Amino acid sequence: MKKTDTSMPVNLGEKDTRSGFGEALYELGKTNPDVVALCSDLTGSLSMNKFADAFPDRFFQTGIAEAHMMGMAAGLATGGKIPFTGTFANFSTGRVYDQIRQSIAYSNTNVKICASHAGITLGEDGATHQIMEDIGLMKMLPNLTVINTCDHNQTKAATLAIAKHQGPVYLRFGRPKVPNFTPTDHEFKIGKAVILKEGKDVSIFVTGHLVWKAIEAAAILKEKGIDAEIINIHTIKPLDYNAVLESILKTRCAVTAEEHQIFGGLGETIAGFLSRNFPTPIEMVGMKDQFGESGKPHELLDKYGMGIRDIVNAVELVAGRKHL
Repeated sequence: MKKTDTSMPVNLGEKDTRSGFGEALYELGKTNPDVVALCSDLTGSLSMNKFADAFPDRFFQTGIAEAHMMGMAAGLATGGKIPFTGTFANFSTGRVYDQIRQSIAYSNTNVKICASHAGITLGEDGATHQIMEDIGLMKMLPNLTVINTCDHNQTKAATLAIAKHQGPVYLRFGRPKVPNFTPTDHEFKIGKAVILKEGKDVSIFVTGHLVWKAIEAAAILKEKGIDAEIINIHTIKPLDYNAVLESILKTRCAVTAEEHQIFGGLGETIAGFLSRNFPTPIEMVGMKDQFGESGKPHELLDKYGMGIRDIVNAVELVAGRKHL
């Protein structure tokens, strides 16, 4: 398990995660001539403008033809390029699942599927665009690495890292501005969890936009006399099983938190692993078999049970089961 400074992380200001992707993509364009980018009519929304303007011969605007974009990306990868595709998470997965399965995962082509506007924090666009099933869809595909970043700096670091990784990757990030707390010199290691705060009473395994929510929840829990360990699971697949077990052997209970359906996401992955190796009381914070609706991101998180108070409540519930 990779460790940072184990004092509470510091909020460096709010920034959107998609801009971290865009900045890294532009840097890759300057340093690696094999990097190409494709977008399905959402260049501005994916922060891909700078790359598109600087490297027009390596940028392909496919229009609203996402399946075609995935096929093009697979072909470019077969020809030795490193293609980064960009569109909303809903269109990056559900709309093109067959193309990803056949042309990218099955063929093990070196395509980087970069998905913005993921989860319920897409907000006002509503349920049709707020995909909450994408991690489950992607993690079930053999050969595919699945990454869900927590803030701007980590998204930038992850984008740089996946360019060096041989094989298909699903990189998930979002639209809203969120606290940016990952150090600028952060070295992103695929498949290696990051411990943000050490604790002895409960393990909180968290991913994506809910990482900062877990940090805020830990401060409330501390006032209640509960010492929570917070582990940022930025890579859903391959999961850092050693980090999970190391923490659980210390705390003996777990809470998972994710902006995703509890079915098929991080929670079920960790619960399945623990059931086979070290049965442990566990509670899951996430979307509970529902679709979302239009609204402000923070209001939607609270309404659908993914807010700070929901993490606190889950910890208190699982702590009460620990010694049963």
